[in-house]
Amino acid sequence: MNKKTFIIAVIILIIDQLSKSLIEIYFNSNSSYVLIKNFFALTIVHNTGGAWSIFANYSDLFIIFSVIAVIILLRFMLSFQNNFRNNLAFALTISGIMSNLADRLFLGYVRDFLDFTIFGYDYPIFNIADIAIVVGVCLLILAILKGEAQDA
Repeated sequence: MNKKTFIIAVIILIIDQLSKSLIEIYFNSNSSYVLIKNFFALTIVHNTGGAWSIFANYSDLFIIFSVIAVIILLRFMLSFQNNFRNNLAFALTISGIMSNLADRLFLGYVRDFLDFTIFGYDYPIFNIADIAIVVGVCLLILAILKGEAQDA
């Protein structure tokens, strides 16, 4: 991991952890605060599972998968072309995984709070780390489709 990638990853991790901490300090757990009616609310939940709370109460499993995922990503990072998009992709993905991993290790759950309802569908509640993971993975898929992963 080059210096710029590392700095981006640390910044994303800090932003995510800070946002989660501020939400926990200023809002009550398991409560919802509507900011834009029928669209966006801050809904504070403690997620012991994965996306959509699947496999709730299996934090140990997610800890193991997270560590393995970071190791794999660090290994594959060396086989991708060294450009800003790819470095950003790895920084986002690794920092998102690491931030949620920190929650699981130190708290036993992941703190989620971003709650969107779009066209009547109430999406699963998520956090900034989850956004980083999704955007990072999409950028990695783009790099693979563009042939920028020599040994992947």
